[in-house]
Amino acid sequence: MNTSLSWMKAYIPDLDVTAQEYMDAMTLSGSKVEGFEKLDADLENIVVGQITKIEKHKDADKLVVCQVNVGAGEDIQIVTGAPNVEEGQKVPVVLDGGRVAGGHDGKKTPGGIKIKKGKLRGVPSNGMMCSIEELGSTKDMYPEAPENGIYIFEDDVTVGESAIKALGLDDVVFEYEITSNRVDCFGVLGLAREAAATFGKEYRPPVVTETGNSEDVNDYVKVTVKDAELCPRYCARVVKNIKIAPSPKWMQRRLASHGIRPINNIVDITNYVMEEYGQPMHAYDLDTIAGKEIIVRRADKGEKFVTLDGQERTMDDSVLMICDGEKAVGIAGIMGGENSMITDHVQTMLFEAACFDGTNIRLSSKKVGLRTDASGKFEKGLDPNNAIDAINRACQLIEELGAGEVIGGVVDVYGKVKEGRRIPFDDKKVNRLLGTDISKETMLGYFGKIDLGYDDVKDEVIVPSWRQDLECLADMAEEVARFYGYDNIPTSLPSGEATTGKLSFKLKVEAVARDTAEFCGFSQGMTYSFESPKVFDKLLIPVEDDLRKVVVISNPLGEDFSIMRTIPLNGMLTSLATNYNRRNKNVRLYELGNIYLPKQIPVTELPEERMQFTLGMYGDGDFYTMKGVVEEFFDKVGLHGKETYDPEAGKPFLHPGRQANIIYEGKVAGYLGEIHPQVADNYSIKERVYVAVIDMPEVVSLANFDRKYQGIAKYPAVSRDISMVMPKGILVGEVEKVFDTKGGQYLESYELFDIYEGTQIKAGFKSVAYSLTFRAKDKTLEEADYAPAMNKILKSLEEMGIELRK
Repeated sequence: MNTSLSWMKAYIPDLDVTAQEYMDAMTLSGSKVEGFEKLDADLENIVVGQITKIEKHKDADKLVVCQVNVGAGEDIQIVTGAPNVEEGQKVPVVLDGGRVAGGHDGKKTPGGIKIKKGKLRGVPSNGMMCSIEELGSTKDMYPEAPENGIYIFEDDVTVGESAIKALGLDDVVFEYEITSNRVDCFGVLGLAREAAATFGKEYRPPVVTETGNSEDVNDYVKVTVKDAELCPRYCARVVKNIKIAPSPKWMQRRLASHGIRPINNIVDITNYVMEEYGQPMHAYDLDTIAGKEIIVRRADKGEKFVTLDGQERTMDDSVLMICDGEKAVGIAGIMGGENSMITDHVQTMLFEAACFDGTNIRLSSKKVGLRTDASGKFEKGLDPNNAIDAINRACQLIEELGAGEVIGGVVDVYGKVKEGRRIPFDDKKVNRLLGTDISKETMLGYFGKIDLGYDDVKDEVIVPSWRQDLECLADMAEEVARFYGYDNIPTSLPSGEATTGKLSFKLKVEAVARDTAEFCGFSQGMTYSFESPKVFDKLLIPVEDDLRKVVVISNPLGEDFSIMRTIPLNGMLTSLATNYNRRNKNVRLYELGNIYLPKQIPVTELPEERMQFTLGMYGDGDFYTMKGVVEEFFDKVGLHGKETYDPEAGKPFLHPGRQANIIYEGKVAGYLGEIHPQVADNYSIKERVYVAVIDMPEVVSLANFDRKYQGIAKYPAVSRDISMVMPKGILVGEVEKVFDTKGGQYLESYELFDIYEGTQIKAGFKSVAYSLTFRAKDKTLEEADYAPAMNKILKSLEEMGIELRK
């Protein structure tokens, strides 16, 4: 949708803003302006001149030398080759230093072309007379311009005044992005109403006066609507004694600013009213209407029809047609027919303004392969109450321009009248919704500016039928917000527990689990909570195990989905097996899913649902890789290095020598290990598979996201290495427990950096080496500070049967 600033000012006389100010304010108030074009952006120093004398050029047959009066008693000499110059003509003249938009080819030059005085074939020329193309327009928009030559003004212009203004090029054209729910803004009047409200100016729409002679239009034409659902309203008026002529310059200029080529007074009036009211109209030659009757009906299947563009089109029975007593004369809402078109010989004309079903017009336009300006407006769903105003406005212009004699009365077929709606209004709710403190009087003032009424008895806003987008109080709040100014609404936080916009503690822990797994290269999987009873046999779970106490589905899809899972490993191993069978290498998957533990058998109440964080992998990595992922997760949720591992986990589905329960503060938080070879074989996986299952409710109860800042150490650290030979049965966790209990206040950290089993170590033993770091926060340590702690550590290790290598 485009509008020119001059057309807007016709209805808002006091509007005095720059193009940029207009664009910014209208966008903020809800009528988004995509951009604008200044028609005179590349035009400068161009005035109306009058040719006073013409002489032949002494050295060129096709050039003439003109003396041109440019106002204030000043004459300048201009040499031109224009074939249509005559003495006494008033023409646009670019003075020395001025600019034009382009050349004779009609193409604009970025920044324009600067004109300087000079000589043509030895004769001085101090300016240039312009064609309409050099002024940045075309003959299509200025039909009075000659095909070849300079533009000639009529005598009503004043010599010396701005030629840009005289041509109506001192204007700005704005391009809007109007949403489909604002059908009222698809016309200039609707946008002018919005602009007046935005800038706080008076809105003065055109006053439509009564038109028509003493005759009765019903004596000229009859209208029958056979499908009121697709055509809720059809208005018709008749004009006789038609006088085809050019439309006035002001109308031509306004149409041209919208990109519409002026043709003649009748066509231009229909286009003008369509742009002004957003209501498409159509005119028929009444003498071609058989039986002087209009019938609105659906087309016959396969019906052929030739439109105004000369194309034959095939209809189906969903397309609405405008017909006379014998034949179709137009496709409703899209285009008229060639058989009823207005020609220069028309004597009596039928004006049509109707409202058609928007969805049907859009679908019909697609089916017949024809989309027009009219169909583009109709498909938005126009207000039927606008049709009568538009047709009366068109007839008013007919009389004002002397284009014909309007017959009295109007044929108006209007079934179910569309009424406006009433919306209960509560200014306190609006303020709560917006977070503002706007008075009720101010809100009602905004409504009055856009023609919304108010019933103070019922406290209701009265919405006219053309505001189809206003349906509830939230819509009214939006109207308040856009005129109050979105930039004036203070920043405030949402209120209420449901809108605090944060995750619960449990969900935060789960989010950390996902982030940790994905950081470590795991991809998320999702498996079924319904499983088969055969799963327990595949996992080597004993018959008497509590895991076999399950919730049985009363109406299962089948045996394979007949129980609720009590262990998450089947889904994980099935997914890993699928990847293995498809020859995917180095697969890592994780899942956050519930297990369902019945409180008693038979089930009499809902089971306990416990979220399990399950990790599974094969390929690169081993038991310690999986252990590292678990420790990374624990560290992220505040369980800092205090977990221990019990190798006596007793999980039948895990390798007997490569499994462990994860213990934290005396509680089992999960388990990890290598899948038992027989279980891996049951799932047809021929590689080592490692899993970890973390009980999330236990972790959530222990997690802590509090972080304490510690500054960078100011004093140096002291490192001591311990190399030990110990029986394989002693776990490194037992050694680290000694460090924790005997290390004293200065032990900062310890790190396992070597573990060895081989021929150089006696059978049944392993070599283990640790690096211990001591540091004080308030001084540089001396040997006497940390030596007692080292002695206690060494003594405790020796008591455990560990041989210290010195």
